[in-house]
Amino acid sequence: MHFLSKKSAAMYTFNPGPSQVYPQVRQYLQDAFDEGWLSAPHRGEKFVQLMRQTVQELKAKLHIPQDYTIFFLSSATECWEVLAQSLTPTKSFHLYNGAFGQKWYETARALRPASVGLKFGIDEVPDADRLPGLDEQTDLVCITQNETSTTTQLRDGVILNLYNRLPPKALLAVDATSSMAGVQLKYIKGDIWYASVQKCFGLPAGLSVMVLSPRAIERVRQLKERGHYNSLADQYDKMLNFQTTHTPNVLGIYLLSRAIHDNPPIKTIHQHVVGRATKLYDYFDQATQLRPLVSNPETRSYTVIGLQGAPALIEEVRRRALAQNLYLGSGYGDLKATSLRIANFPAIPDAAFEQLVQFFAKEFS
Repeated sequence: MHFLSKKSAAMYTFNPGPSQVYPQVRQYLQDAFDEGWLSAPHRGEKFVQLMRQTVQELKAKLHIPQDYTIFFLSSATECWEVLAQSLTPTKSFHLYNGAFGQKWYETARALRPASVGLKFGIDEVPDADRLPGLDEQTDLVCITQNETSTTTQLRDGVILNLYNRLPPKALLAVDATSSMAGVQLKYIKGDIWYASVQKCFGLPAGLSVMVLSPRAIERVRQLKERGHYNSLADQYDKMLNFQTTHTPNVLGIYLLSRAIHDNPPIKTIHQHVVGRATKLYDYFDQATQLRPLVSNPETRSYTVIGLQGAPALIEEVRRRALAQNLYLGSGYGDLKATSLRIANFPAIPDAAFEQLVQFFAKEFS
């Protein structure tokens, strides 16, 4: 498949972010220099055309509805703050099972102290009918579709059930940082989706993509929050003409445009990523020393695979893998010593996964 990268260096990195980039990025960077993008004025027609093209490509390749609006920010972390500032006059409700969902909650609570958080287990499927703290004063319901720290994922059915049970004025916001551009998402069942590009997009860090539904845009218009340089009301006014409120990451947008254009539709990528994840889980379900971190197949991530073991074993696995030019991601937070994470992002070639499985079969069978 042409969307898979070919080996361009001795080292394969399975770190879940920043992660391995597409090998084509090297040529994109050269082209950006040669074409003058590194000094292109962001108010000029050339940049406007780039923005228009990038938005069109994203909608076409990721199956984002045409009436949704796309914004470009610096990171998923900035998205947390913007959503609290511009779409949360009272409070947000956060459903999470890992460190990044919790950090989103803590960021929101610092700005909107009435915000509520509810933690659930990594093998647990949340029940949309039983969410204490979710009430009619809630402006935003916030979930992490793919939790990078715990290697879990909320399936489409869970998101749909939650969306159908939102309080009257609540919008559903979805962190898809480690899944957007890797798996197919049903954007119509959420009001806000966002992701950073250093994961499934296969690009360098420094840019994020935020997608808003017409319902979310109408809320932006109603609230008219304009107290910050990155307020959504101001960003929307500018995006109507494919511009930004402040100097954007022109290079990052250029790289995104090139990568999205060269990659196949998300359905093709999704099938390949899910198939590869299934094979890896099948292998480690039968392994004797390392086991999947997440026991419930219904909550396992397709794009970040977690393995667990004794601290000494985890350290030994990473050390031996590195000696064979396989860089494995460590666990995160409380799971750092007892787990490792394997990124299953589209930019990582099949050859790397074949080498990885052979490594485990030979060294830790």
